[in-house]
Amino acid sequence: MININNKPLFNSNDRRNRSYDYGPNPFVVNINKVTKRNNNFRTALWTGEYLQLTLMSIPVGGEIGLEIHPNLDQFIRLEEGQGLVKMGKTKDCLDFQEKVFDDSAIIIPAGKWHNLINTGNIPIKLYSIYAPPQHPYGTVHTTKEEADAAEHAHSYNHKKDENNRGYRY
Repeated sequence: MININNKPLFNSNDRRNRSYDYGPNPFVVNINKVTKRNNNFRTALWTGEYLQLTLMSIPVGGEIGLEIHPNLDQFIRLEEGQGLVKMGKTKDCLDFQEKVFDDSAIIIPAGKWHNLINTGNIPIKLYSIYAPPQHPYGTVHTTKEEADAAEHAHSYNHKKDENNRGYRY
């Protein structure tokens, strides 16, 4: 177990492997280690006003799912695993495709449809940086199904913030 500011990063007694969202406080972490330890589909590790750091674990054969972020840029780095990233102007024309592996960095510009599919034989372990934040403070989704259900529920409630930066829940 790693301790940061006297809080356990991953609670070994909690079978859902929950963690804390440390934002917006100053924060230092071994990103490689915590990314590889994360077994949740999505965990918001740090959420500030203008930036968010999330961890993801995508199971073998799984995917993030086709999505678009109209008002934010996204950075993804694979710490472990391999996959196929697809991007395009429309969801029916993903004309950018690239194989990705350990240590690959993926930049997704605002307004691009995108997906990341696990094509390997181990889970993809990645961290993602959103600017501005994409998910509510403290988000933990243990599975993609849980994430999809939460995003569907929030799709009726989210709105752009006063500076038109992105979505707030």
